[in-house]
Formats: sequence, C-alpha cells, structure tokens
Amino acid sequence: MKFDAKKFLKTKFTQRTHPVPVPDLRQFFPEGEEAVWIVRGLTGQELGRADAAADNQKSIAALISGLTSDSSKEKAQAVKDLLGIGGNTPAAIVQRIEHLIMASVDPECTRDLAVKLCETYPVEFLTITNKIVELTGKGQIPGKLQPSGVTQVSDQALPCVAPEGDSCTKPGPTSSPKDI
Repeated sequence: MKFDAKKFLKTKFTQRTHPVPVPDLRQFFPEGEEAVWIVRGLTGQELGRADAAADNQKSIAALISGLTSDSSKEKAQAVKDLLGIGGNTPAAIVQRIEHLIMASVDPECTRDLAVKLCETYPVEFLTITNKIVELTGKGQIPGKLQPSGVTQVSDQALPCVAPEGDSCTKPGPTSSPKDI
C-alpha cells in the first residue's frame, strides 16, 4: 500500500481538543460551571519550542546571575523565580510548563499561571499536561472543518413561480433582463 502524499497535502486538518476535568480547582471556576481545563494538541514547531525552552533555562539563569552579580543573591533568585527558571526546575517540568502555556484553550494560560499551577496543584498540572501529550501524539483531525460561529437564521424564501406557472427567472411581459 502506498502513501497518498497528494491527498495528504490537500487535506485540511483541525486541532484535536479535549476538556480535562479538574475538580480540585472547582473553587476557581464560576459558580455552577463545570471545572474543566480545555487543551489541544501541539504542533511540531511548538514541541520544538518547548524543547528549546528547557535547554535555554540554564543559559538564561546563568545570564541573570551574571547580570546581577553586583546585586544581592536574593535579588537574582527573585528574578529567576519570577521567570520560572529558578535553576532547580527539571527540564521535563520546563517543557510541561511550555506545553501548558501553548496548548491551553480555556482558560488561556500565562507563564505565571502555569508555574503557580505546577507549584500548588502538581497532580492537576501533570494530568492536564499528560492530556496535551496524548492529544499531540494522536495528531490533528483530518477532513473536519471547525465551525465558523453561530448559524444565522435566514428568512423564508419566497416561491419562485409566477402565477402563470412559469419560472420567475424567465423575463415576463412586465420585466426586463435587468430585473432578473
């Protein structure tokens, strides 16, 4: 069996998304709303950026230490912590933080939110990022179009038959071709 590259290249793909239940975060959702974090799969470029972020973490931490060498160590550490690159963070966690930032659909996730979620709710953080990895592994969905929004309801069409039984697209005795 041969792979149909032409068909593959012509196919439209959509992101695979999934709601992840986060019941322990219920208090941070509006009353009566389901506590779910909606995520999507990542693209190859996004995976590469997450890998690069993990590699760059140590370089950035060293740069901040060098720039703040005249300052106090607490100040340098505070800047590193603010950026989520305290130096103690394993590369796998840095990658997952990047995954969460890029793949969160609802709520949108900032770096501050991702770092705080990782620190305060590590099980939920891992559950959400595991789903991102799973969706990424499944790839995008071929052939489905995303809805463009709310469907507009149109008025009922008028019948297109003249009283004589002819189609109203035929010029009649009182119409001209411009009227059609």
